[in-house]
This record gives sequence, structure tokens and C-alpha cells, in this order.
Amino acid sequence: MNRRPYIDWLRGIAVLIMIEAHTLDSWTRVADRSSPWYRNAIIVAGFGAPLFLFLAGVASVLAAGARTRKGLTTGEVALAALRRGAWIFLLAFLFRLQSLVLGGGQFPQSLLKVDILNVMGVSMIVGAIGLALARTATARLLLFMAFTAACAMLTPLIRETPLLSGLPDPLEAYLRPLRGLTTFTLFPWAGFFFGGCLVGMALEGAARLSLRVESWKSGVEQRWLALAGAALAVGGYLSSYLPPLFPGASFWTSSPTFFFLRFGVLVLSVPVAFAVTKWWRGELLQEFGRASLFVYWVHVELVYGVLTASIHRRLSLPVVFLAFAAFTVAMFGLVRLKTAIVSRGRSTKSMTAAQS
Repeated sequence: MNRRPYIDWLRGIAVLIMIEAHTLDSWTRVADRSSPWYRNAIIVAGFGAPLFLFLAGVASVLAAGARTRKGLTTGEVALAALRRGAWIFLLAFLFRLQSLVLGGGQFPQSLLKVDILNVMGVSMIVGAIGLALARTATARLLLFMAFTAACAMLTPLIRETPLLSGLPDPLEAYLRPLRGLTTFTLFPWAGFFFGGCLVGMALEGAARLSLRVESWKSGVEQRWLALAGAALAVGGYLSSYLPPLFPGASFWTSSPTFFFLRFGVLVLSVPVAFAVTKWWRGELLQEFGRASLFVYWVHVELVYGVLTASIHRRLSLPVVFLAFAAFTVAMFGLVRLKTAIVSRGRSTKSMTAAQS
């Protein structure tokens, strides 16, 4: 797939938000957690996970489109997406196993804990099945719209219903929060992935149209995405002042209103990234974005693990911000080192193949 620089750039922003979220959560002392600066920073941090899931949805559809243009059948495209989702789901358990070995914890709860990679993997698998079942663009559009709306609107009901209480705890933890077993749940978080699939379809459709119609201007789809994102965000914000559809829903966790507000911001972020990278490519952020899984895998253990145990919940907020900046620079240096090692390995392999 030909990479889109603005998507990598936006994923780099998500990496920065992710590191900010985890350093704030792990290192800020209790006394500073009630300050306005901390609360505002946490609101920004709350966009990291949705942005990763959203961009995974965008990338999934774009990859499917690229494979289709190469001549693969619908079944082959769906199978490739299914394998990718299964691989991410497997990585989720490998990551939890690493955390259990390095940081300790209670077995098997620590291994079965539902985190963002679990949600992303399951979402990608469901999305792949959707690609296989819905053969036309219209059918896929309707299907992903239904999935997105269902994840948002069913969340308050799923969190309150007693019908799920009979499920085994490791399975119920995928649907609604259970103490000790849940960091993220499919409802509503998978909705950001399916919403990303919708945006991916818009971008893929625009790419196909630009190949067929000479008068199609590059960037038109970005303006439509900007309008759609702004409308969703404003609509979500204004609806927060209306009587809630689900009185038991919490605005910051299970409310459909907050979901669509965030979803609108995510949609709007795509044309913003497209516009910014027109005059500032931000190669460093793009490189960070391409290494997002590597950064996630390494930094979580460093932030929450034994190596930084001496500063857990002990730093003042200004010091945490400085530590966040220094840690980010160190992580980028690690990414550069990894890239150099991989590049050298590929060069050596190519030279060996040429000589043989």
C-alpha cells in the first residue's frame, strides 16, 4: 500500500498523546491530580486510544483497497485483514505475558486483562468479516455505519443489563468494565475503529474517483471530511445540554454524546493533518507514527514497570511535563536505533542474496 504521509503524521501525534497519558497517570503525585492543568491534560490524553483505534480502521480499509487494485479477490482481501486482526489479538496476550513476567501480577487475571490491543484485534477481525460479507461499497458503508452507531448507543444498556452477569468474567470483560480485568471494552471503543473504516472508505472512494475522472480535484474529500467532523463534534457538544437518552450513562465513559463528540474530533483531525503536512511534512512524527506498535510495546513497561518505580506517583506536575518531554526524546532515539538496525539487516540480506 502506498503510504499517506498525513496518516503516519497523525499516528505520530497519537503516539505523543499516548506517552503523555501514561506518564501523567504513572508519575504525577496525588496532590497535583486535582489541579486544572492536570485535568485538562487528562482530557487531551483521553484522545490517544480512540485515535489509534480510529486510524487502525482507516488503514484497514485503505489496505483492503490497495489489495483489491492489485487484483486480489474479495475473499483474499478479507482473509488478509483477518490474519492481521488475529495477529494483533495474539500480540495482546504476548504483551500481557511480558507484563506478568517483568512486573508481576495475579495469574491468570493479569494475562486475561482486556487492553487496547485486545479491542483492536477483535475489532479488526469483525471488520474483516464485514469486508467478506458486504461485497459492495454501499453495503460496507451501511454495515460500518451500523457497527459504529451500535457501539455508541448500546454501551449504556450493556453496562446496566443483568443479562450479561452469567457470562464468564474474562468474556464479560470484553463487553463492559470488570475490576481487575478491564482497561478497555468493545463497547464503545470498537466504535472508533468502525468509524475509522467509514473515513477509510471515503478516502479510498476519492482515490478511485481521481483515477477515473480527470476533473476530480485532490483534497475535495478532505473538505467534506472537515465539514462532517465539525458537524459531528458540534452536534455532540450541543446534545450534551439536552436531557440524556440514557439517564444512567456517565458522560465521560458511556455516553453516546461524548462518543460522537470525540468521533467528530477524530474525523476532523484527518483533514487537519492533510493540510498541515502540505507545508510541514513532519518526517520525525511520521517515523514515530510508523513505529507506533514498537513504541507502545516498549514504553508501557518503562513508564509503569520496575525501572521507574521510584518515581511512581511522586513527581510534581511541572516535573512530569519535563520528564514527559525527555522520555519522548529518548523513545524517538530508540526508534531511530531500531530503524538503523533493521535497515542494516536488510542491506546485509540484500548483499548476501546478490552475491549468491
